[in-house]
Amino acid sequence: MAGFAGDGVASREALLATARWPRPSRLAQPLALKGKVAEAAESLGLRSVGDLLEYTPRARREGRTVAALSVGETATVVVAVRSITQRPVRRRGMRPIVEATVADETGPMVATFFNQPWLARRYAPGTRLVLHGKYEARNRFRVASHARTDETTRAERMSPTTPRPRDHEYPAARADARGAPAICELYEPLPARLRTRERLPERAAAIEALHFGAGDELEAARRRLAFEELLLLQLALLLRRERRSGEARAVALDAPPALSARWLDGGLPFSLTGEQQAAIAEIALELAGSVPAQRLLMGRSQRQDGRRASRDAARRRIGCTGRADGAHRDARRAALRDDPAPARAGAGHAGTMTGSTPGARRGEILARLGSGELAMIVGTHALIEESVRFRNLALVVIDEQHRFGVRQRAALDAKAPAAWLRMSCT
Repeated sequence: MAGFAGDGVASREALLATARWPRPSRLAQPLALKGKVAEAAESLGLRSVGDLLEYTPRARREGRTVAALSVGETATVVVAVRSITQRPVRRRGMRPIVEATVADETGPMVATFFNQPWLARRYAPGTRLVLHGKYEARNRFRVASHARTDETTRAERMSPTTPRPRDHEYPAARADARGAPAICELYEPLPARLRTRERLPERAAAIEALHFGAGDELEAARRRLAFEELLLLQLALLLRRERRSGEARAVALDAPPALSARWLDGGLPFSLTGEQQAAIAEIALELAGSVPAQRLLMGRSQRQDGRRASRDAARRRIGCTGRADGAHRDARRAALRDDPAPARAGAGHAGTMTGSTPGARRGEILARLGSGELAMIVGTHALIEESVRFRNLALVVIDEQHRFGVRQRAALDAKAPAAWLRMSCT
């Protein structure tokens, strides 16, 4: 910009005239691919230049020179075609074999392509290729994958491979992206001040290095993109937590926990640790509040804390669910032991349901759950089936939540339209 180092102050119009704005339309340009390369890209969902740029390689193959290859070695080389021919094969059903004399700055070798006779026309002398395959005796190279390239032949050069099948199609598609001026149009989500403080390259430079770079620039690119991914994920989680705290409301279980108080006061054959006491106090505070919460319990305190919360929920006649293995059956018995209300009603305030529960018994349990008669239920994944309805589900204790998939968690969340506290014991 004229007068950059001068004493004058540039006008707003002058600054806008020199500013460069991203043009996402360039990222939306379709890939200029044909034939099998286009089919492979389509199968991977790669339709635009932007799609290809965001499709990161899974690994890097270190480049080798021809002179450094040893017999039996599998390697990647960057070479130029000197001559190329095809010869017929006597075996019935096999296509002609293509043989090309290729070379880098260290020397020549013969590259063999099987079942691809059209390559004799495609790779004319002077074409630069990146070849991956096995070096065999008599200075011959059996090609497994190949593509045009404009890369150098330096040994330290590395060629990327994709995280999906048909890796041999990737270099050709990658070359299409490199030829397009779209990398500089990538959106930059990180402020300049943050990038400077963390010593991070711009996103466009990181994407380019990830596809075409090597050494320190490649490592810097990986660090930049990992930082961005984790930061955006954390921001999304904080935003979701903020919205949840501001909009959702939970049932306040603020009645005095007389049942668990008796349990904790001499009802255990051992003394609680400081961490267990702290976990119990924190859970009790959350149960009494109106803001939904989720709690992960780990270590020795998990079963005692889960039982304590289950007892309080059962005492207040609020639905509770968990796994119906032996430990949880013990937890249910411990929760209801010496409780006057359930004792008077027998086992009417708690139930158990698994996938093997008989139909008649299952129907009875479902009806009592829907009416709110059951204060607590212990079960397996059968409790998240669509037919199971809770009248007022406020507390869920899940043992070994790693056995729950995304859809199973969503199905369980749907059982409680109002917010609720979920404890996960792992």
